[in-house]
Amino acid sequence: MTGLSACLSEHLPERIGELFKANMPADADWLSLLIKNKLDQLPMPGEGATLHRWRALAAVGGFDLSLTKLYEGHTDALAIMEEIDQDGSAVPAGSWCVWAAEAPAGRTLIHTNADGGVILEGSKYWCSGAASADQALLTAWEPDGSGPHLVAVDLRQPGITLDCDKWKAVGMASSMSVNVAFDGVKGRRIGKPGEYLSRPGFWHGGAGIAACWYGGAVGVALALRKSLLGATYDAGGYKLAALGKVDLAIEETAAVLRQAALWIDDHPSLDASRVALTTRLSAERCAKLVIDEVGKALGATPFCLNEKFAKAVADLPVFIRQSHADRDFAALGERSLKAQATAWTL
Repeated sequence: MTGLSACLSEHLPERIGELFKANMPADADWLSLLIKNKLDQLPMPGEGATLHRWRALAAVGGFDLSLTKLYEGHTDALAIMEEIDQDGSAVPAGSWCVWAAEAPAGRTLIHTNADGGVILEGSKYWCSGAASADQALLTAWEPDGSGPHLVAVDLRQPGITLDCDKWKAVGMASSMSVNVAFDGVKGRRIGKPGEYLSRPGFWHGGAGIAACWYGGAVGVALALRKSLLGATYDAGGYKLAALGKVDLAIEETAAVLRQAALWIDDHPSLDASRVALTTRLSAERCAKLVIDEVGKALGATPFCLNEKFAKAVADLPVFIRQSHADRDFAALGERSLKAQATAWTL
């Protein structure tokens, strides 16, 4: 296991939980605290402890989903560079993010300079954490349209402009996925052209997003469980029925996550797209059910009077829209046809 012992990785969720219980101010820079306490040093996916990695993501997800978006991007960037960055350079310290969305109206172009580095020009949309991160990995393109190339860039240099005016989000507001413009900004190529998408870790990371959604769903579900602990009155048992539905959905998705982590560890170099799609769609369905059942059972009160709960149920529907909905189901169906010989066996 690269960089982290099995013992340490096994206890990461507990250590993360202890940090969140510390007496910190409400506006604490939690990502910096996680990094400072080395709680961003997760095991690499596919090296025998993928489930421990995902348990850490879920632990942060149960605390704050906007933070989770930044934490997942930071830890994903570290994993990407360990997987494909072969030039031997030390990874610069600080917080990282990954920007790989390709919006029709925004594209970052690269121009190679004399020393083999690249110069960035153009725009990048949906840049989570741009206002606070130190470094970024982003996809960029040659002027002739070839790519994508993965580029590392120091965000503290001149020539970078943030456009925060279009960010109107209520859910996931603190993740600040804004537009970034580059004007003569230096960068460094990471890996080979197209390797960001072709590497095995692309789908490993995609499956890890499901652990974030799962953690968010658990955080919302705990409000229902706490409301029933020690309760002596539940007319018609409707709250207990809601808890039963929630419990089943969470256990089903937990089982899918455990199986997916085991598969990835057993087949680290194989195409994990079917596993990742299954995991993501299961977590998305679970999150939707939890929001609906908990909301019906508890009524408006926690939405209006419990700040943490209200934020979580505003954040979670936005975060799971990182799923591609029916396009992902279609992609899963296509892969199911190709795997017909081994599909649906018990």
